[in-house]
Amino acid sequence: MTETDGPDRATTDDSGGPTGSAGSAGSAGTTGSAEELERAERTVMTELDPGARAMVVAGLVLVLLVTFALPHAGSASGFDVLSGSDAAVAESIALPSRIFVVLVLTFGVVMSVLALVTRIWALAWAALAGCAVSSVYGMLSIWTRQTLPDNLQGGGPGIGLIIAWIAVIALTFHWLKAVWNKTNSQLAAQEQRRIAAASGEQKLRLWDGHSAP
Repeated sequence: MTETDGPDRATTDDSGGPTGSAGSAGSAGTTGSAEELERAERTVMTELDPGARAMVVAGLVLVLLVTFALPHAGSASGFDVLSGSDAAVAESIALPSRIFVVLVLTFGVVMSVLALVTRIWALAWAALAGCAVSSVYGMLSIWTRQTLPDNLQGGGPGIGLIIAWIAVIALTFHWLKAVWNKTNSQLAAQEQRRIAAASGEQKLRLWDGHSAP
């Protein structure tokens, strides 16, 4: 009886041992895979990779900086409009033009540069929203220069204003494409993690079924 009980226990121990080890290995592998996918998803959620589009955005930012030195209305340059100098007063610069140059400097230049350098997705969103609003104010600025009242002195829209408006529209388009591609990558990463989580749960259920007495 003792000899029979001994091998039986040994057999039970031997069969139980590999089963427990395999279950632990499968669980650890699933956990590691889920953690890696979660880290990858966090990276996709927070970081932006504009790729070759970054060169285009940088070029448009440079164009916007140059337009500040060009005339926006008559002899008033973008810097004059921004600072409200005597030249801007002499050209009867209206409020839309002042708002436009402030938005261009804040979102078209500063926020775009920060988004490119830090690659933070939230900053790209902010640059996109600011450039979109700037495009509207750029159109209003050109319209106010073309419809200047007779009792006010000043020239029509200058080359700097027109180029800045076109550049900020192009910048809005490129930020939109970058953010849109980013959103698609986020959705793909989330779907991949859901599939991996479902697969891991299924494997755990299978291991539990094999190890159950």
